[in-house]
Parts: sequence; C-alpha cells; structure tokens
Amino acid sequence: MTSEGRGLHAKLLACLGPEITSGAYPPGTVLRTDALERRFDVSRTVVREAVRVLESMHLVASRRRVGVTVRPADEWNVFDPQVIRWRLAGPDRPRQLRSLTMLRSAVEPVAAGLAARLATPTQCAELTEQALGMVATSRGQQLDAYLVHDVAFHRVVLCASGNEMFAKLGDVVAEVLAGRTEHHVMFTDPDPAAVTLHVQVAEAIRARDAERAERLTREITTGALAELDVLAP
Repeated sequence: MTSEGRGLHAKLLACLGPEITSGAYPPGTVLRTDALERRFDVSRTVVREAVRVLESMHLVASRRRVGVTVRPADEWNVFDPQVIRWRLAGPDRPRQLRSLTMLRSAVEPVAAGLAARLATPTQCAELTEQALGMVATSRGQQLDAYLVHDVAFHRVVLCASGNEMFAKLGDVVAEVLAGRTEHHVMFTDPDPAAVTLHVQVAEAIRARDAERAERLTREITTGALAELDVLAP
C-alpha cells in the first residue's frame, strides 16, 4: 500500500474504531463496503485493509453474502492497546478505567514481588532511575513528562517479574496510564504519596524484599482506584 493509502487507511480506522467501540454501531450492524467507500471517499482496497485490522481485533466479522458485521462487545479483543485507546476515548471511559485498574490491582503487586526475586541489576537501576524521574516531574503540572517515567517504571516491573504473560501487559498498563493523562482523569500534579510509593517499590525490589514490594505496589493500585472514585465516578 502506498503512503497515501496508509494515510487513508489510518483515517478510516480512526473514525470507524471509536464509532464501533462507543456503541454507535450496535452489535449485528452490517457495514456495507460500498457505503464506506462513499462516506470516506476511499478505494475498496483501503476499506478492505481497514476491515482486516478491525477483524484482527474481533470488532467485526466478514462473511460472504452478509458483509461486515459488528460483533458483540464480549467478543472484542479487549487487551488490544488500540481497542483500549478507543474505548477510553468514548462515553464508557469511567467503567473502562475502573476495569483496567482492577486488572492492574490483580497483576502488578504479584509482578513486583516476583521482580524483587528475579530483577537483574540493570532492571533495578532502571527502576530507580524512572522513580527519580517521576519525583523530578511530579510538580509544576508536568503530567506529560511524568507519564513517560510512570509508564517506563511499570513496564520494567512487569518485565522484571520473569513472567512473559505479565510482561505482555506492559502495553495495556501504558494505555491506562496514558488514557488517564490524556482525558484529564488525573490531578494537576500526581499524588505525592503515590510518587513516594514508587520510589519505595524500587528500593524494595533492589533490596530483594518481595513481601514489601508486593504490599507497596498494592497500595499504589488501591490509590489509583480511590482516585477514580473522585475523578471518574
């Protein structure tokens, strides 16, 4: 596909994806290829490429003599980072944030405990660096800069757990954290207590204190849920 075709394909996806995940097209809705061509003024090839991506996310199904049909939400690949991004941009954002934060609550404390046993010296150093970066950007409404360190910190914890399933959730956690910042489900400056907890988690992992690392990380995720009660009830 040419660069122009890729641009049109991305534009079509950027419209259709959020429309589907927001419920604008209820399950069972048939999307006609010719109608999409006319609406977006694109070729059939561009439409087919976009539909393939939506199929890979299980948002739609293509069948001969039926067309492109929107699938029920319980069939979607809800762990796909793009699907998460689209859903967080929609009207169901508070519920999505809560669901994803509960997932973090179930996984990240266990991952931190494993990391305290298995993290390499390089990973321990990276955690400390990112935690100090969070401290440095936690004041003065530097949320975008803070987000970079926050995402990197949690990715390292998940990877350092030594569990490949946990490591693969790094993109999911990144989308949750980015979504909170992008959609202003954050205080103008991060909670100082939460920032301190990240520093303490890095220290606990470096000290090989698995119990403390798990407990402190659970405090972080519990605090994140409490913030949602205030900012996205």
